[in-house]
Amino acid sequence: MADRRLQVFYTVAKQLSFTKAAEALFMTQPAVTFQVKQLEEQFNTRLFDRSHGRIALTTAGELVFDYAERILKLSAELETRMAEMSGEISGPLLIGASLTLGEFILPRVIGEFQARYPGVQMHLTVGNSEIIEHRVSDRSLDLGFIESPSHSLSLETQIVGEDELVVICAPGNELARSPCLSPAQLAGKPYVSREAGSGTREFADLHFRQHGVSLDELKVVMELGSTIAIKSVVETGLGFSIVSRATVPQELRLGTLVAIPLEPRLIRILSLVYPTKTFRSRRLNAFVEFATSKMKSIAELCGISNPTAS
Repeated sequence: MADRRLQVFYTVAKQLSFTKAAEALFMTQPAVTFQVKQLEEQFNTRLFDRSHGRIALTTAGELVFDYAERILKLSAELETRMAEMSGEISGPLLIGASLTLGEFILPRVIGEFQARYPGVQMHLTVGNSEIIEHRVSDRSLDLGFIESPSHSLSLETQIVGEDELVVICAPGNELARSPCLSPAQLAGKPYVSREAGSGTREFADLHFRQHGVSLDELKVVMELGSTIAIKSVVETGLGFSIVSRATVPQELRLGTLVAIPLEPRLIRILSLVYPTKTFRSRRLNAFVEFATSKMKSIAELCGISNPTAS
């Protein structure tokens, strides 16, 4: 319902690029430029400064951007509320998830939810916890699932489950013979780590520090931004890693990896984050309720028998 020119302007302002805005809106760049020009003519002022191949909002542009954000948000809310009056749960839902959740747990949850509510168009974005948190904060995602505590005051957090982090290594690694491993036993051993910004990395680093092992004592031989890549590297015997037990059921069945619990055990909280003081549609509430119920048992979702058992 909102003025198309306002939608186009807002997208350009968010992207700070006419080219990227055109791609996001499935429009040609000349069409995007024309819509913005029309809006500038209506207000009789420039909304963007264009120089040296870059654009920036003018003072007037910043004012229009603030109003556009509120107008577009209210317009979307109105359309959602009107659609919900029919009793149907439908429409787009933009979900973000950290790598462990997005690659190994949520796909099944989303698939089952989609089967129950075929009118909802699900879009899943996967990245590390820090990236997902930022994208929920700037409202480009409706909600996000992360593996670390939220650091943003603009987000509300809801606990959706627990997860255990374990040491993994190749069966031939000397660590594989241990029934459990303390942080001190891992110091100096070749370590394949997740990248900075990862929830898994944050929890592992905190666990080492809390139990007397400084990060300088860790022998990090590689940092990787994918759990799948980490598992492949660890299978070669290069070193150990610390991952969610939920990510390795297949490798444990095949015998290509061994999982050893940490001592003391490292249990983390899985959280759902969404913007504070924002309208929540019925489809969003339905998904939150559904996902929370399903994720109470990470073990069942991943085919693992009691992940926190000794």
